[in-house]
Amino acid sequence: MDAWEKLAIGAMALGLLTAPASAQQAADALAPEIASGVEEKAPVTAKRHMVAAANPLAAEAGLEVLRQGGSAADALVAVQTVLGLVEPQSSGIGGGAFLVWYDASSGKVTTFDGRETAPKAATPELFLDDKGEPLAFFDAVIGGRSVGTPGVVRLMEEVHERHGKLGWDKLFQPAVTLAENGFEVSPRLHALIAADAGKLDKEAAARAYFYDAAGEPLREGTLLKNPDYARTLRTIAEQGANAFYTGEIAEAIVAAVRDHPTNPGLLSLEDLAAYEVKERPAVCAPYRGYEVCGMGPPSSGALTVGQILGMVSHFDLEGLGPDDPESWRIIGDATRLAFADRGLYMADSDFVSLPKGLLNPDYLQDRAALIRRSTALPEEEVKAGTPPWDKAELRIRGIDLEQPSTSHFVIVDDAGNIASMTTSIENGFGSRQMAAGFLLNNQLTDFSFSPTEDGKSVANRVEPGKRPRSSMSPTIVMEDGKPAFALGSPGGSNIIPYVANTLIALVDWDMDMQQAISLPHLTNRFGTYTVEAGTPAEGFADDLTALGFEVEAGELNSGLHGVAFTSEGLEGGADPRREGVALGD
Repeated sequence: MDAWEKLAIGAMALGLLTAPASAQQAADALAPEIASGVEEKAPVTAKRHMVAAANPLAAEAGLEVLRQGGSAADALVAVQTVLGLVEPQSSGIGGGAFLVWYDASSGKVTTFDGRETAPKAATPELFLDDKGEPLAFFDAVIGGRSVGTPGVVRLMEEVHERHGKLGWDKLFQPAVTLAENGFEVSPRLHALIAADAGKLDKEAAARAYFYDAAGEPLREGTLLKNPDYARTLRTIAEQGANAFYTGEIAEAIVAAVRDHPTNPGLLSLEDLAAYEVKERPAVCAPYRGYEVCGMGPPSSGALTVGQILGMVSHFDLEGLGPDDPESWRIIGDATRLAFADRGLYMADSDFVSLPKGLLNPDYLQDRAALIRRSTALPEEEVKAGTPPWDKAELRIRGIDLEQPSTSHFVIVDDAGNIASMTTSIENGFGSRQMAAGFLLNNQLTDFSFSPTEDGKSVANRVEPGKRPRSSMSPTIVMEDGKPAFALGSPGGSNIIPYVANTLIALVDWDMDMQQAISLPHLTNRFGTYTVEAGTPAEGFADDLTALGFEVEAGELNSGLHGVAFTSEGLEGGADPRREGVALGD
């Protein structure tokens, strides 16, 4: 019996590897939302095209677009607009996204930055109180103060104009139909509405939509209609993205932000009208013969994943295997070192300089040498390194809180184009403000609340027009110039270890996509090793403690979705911790 089989048997017994989506949906009721079932979830295979997304209705909408001859860019619009309806707590047109795109005709990987921007009126003191102290997190989140300029709609249009095949207006129809006719509230959505009591139900528009006449959370199975969202989508379908960024929809967004009675924000009509999506070069890092390509700043995803992989590449993880605590000591300390660099250096590179050598092989070899030891790195030795710079800046580590409400999907079309997109409104239900049928983000709280300390600047401080740092890590992995894997996850800053560990499982431990996604989580970003509660990962607690780590069991509710490209075709996986599915033909 190999290492994976040992973990898999335990995972099946505890319900981490689950039955297909229909059984999963019925059981996926409460956090940590690990569905019950004893049948191992097998990878989904296809020959022509595939969609892996966080909700079956969204995946089905994207698949139907592909069946009609649409491209991955076409299917992206259908998937995102349905997700914004049926999974509103995670993403939507009131939020932002990062897209990693593989163009089959050119063989090139590029990225599109649809991240929210800070209002032009914002200052570095946006999240400080009258005494100059950082606001409590939810005091900042709930209301208009935390809302940045949404980027998803402009991103969808930009990518469709470049790579779409079907008419723009047709791509909104699945979401419009569902919004008008209604969809059943899932067990997971019901549980999340109930869990947000005291926040979501205090905001009038959200309370009217997510709660019944008695003020109770909508029960699972309730038919939920959203005519306002349908009307908004029809307008965008008919008039294009400009109808979102100007006119009645933009006015509704600004009113919701600026007219909040206790926590108004600064977003203006001018901010919306000026918003631009940016195409940026992919950040690619080598790993054991592969090129792991992802999103660069303002995302810290590709750089930090690349650093983790660059450090662990100096160790024989294949020989150790996933059931050896030594593997997790190496991975955990590499992650801690990468996060130390992330906290000090990484932010929107349009506003701050980054060291040019964060992925320098010699630098990462030196960092890897720090973990050539038999026990965990002491806390005092886990600090940012000194990678090569072009122009150094004085920096301190900022204090910021990135929350895990996000979604990820992967689409592969008939021509072989790939969309790997992570999309978010930041915290669960975002700012809790609704406008024109959709929730608005709270992405500005991804900035550091404190801009300076002792005269030194925080890289991720608030600045007008700046995009807050993110951990979103949409990824496409290339081998010999051809796609090998595409994946990503929600999960706040845990996204980075979720993606890095899944890649290690695929490359070093030879798992298929579903096995790699279903592998119990162990993550260590800042010193404490978190092992996924209720899974075989808890069995590592004593060994990791003996190695010198502080260990805790906790919820690690990823939403990994991915596609592997094999000699037989496409192989998709969906995270059993949520409602997602992979579908293909």
